[in-house]
Amino acid sequence: MLAGFLEFHRLTLLHKCAGLTAEQLVTRCAEPSNLSLLGLVRHMAAVERAWFRAGFGRENPGPIFWSEERPDGDFDDAIAADAESDLATYQREVEMARETVAGHSLDETFRWRSRDQDVSLRWVYLHMIEEYARHNGHADLIRERIDGATGQ
Repeated sequence: MLAGFLEFHRLTLLHKCAGLTAEQLVTRCAEPSNLSLLGLVRHMAAVERAWFRAGFGRENPGPIFWSEERPDGDFDDAIAADAESDLATYQREVEMARETVAGHSLDETFRWRSRDQDVSLRWVYLHMIEEYARHNGHADLIRERIDGATGQ
């Protein structure tokens, strides 16, 4: 059920981006906000990577779209990004996240260093659903501002 809800939210974000030009994908919602649909995609690619691969999978894939010098690079740098490439990166990160957790128990834990606590895969799923739900709400408003499209 958790995997199903997470997949729903992943597809919802892509649905909000569907049929838009690269220029529309980087349209910011309202000054001074740096939110754009492509920025949200870039951010969620980084979040997928951080929680599933770096956290649960204990990999060290390094950051994407941001750096220590540009901690909001996923949003700030979206304006000049390659939308097609970034969407492909997002889809690769989602696929790698699926592969990382395949066959594992939701009760399996890992140590999350920045929180200095054990975190279960179940918690990660719940957190990711919450993160997507919040950002998909942003995506709803951004998409409606771009072309009036509403719904899922």
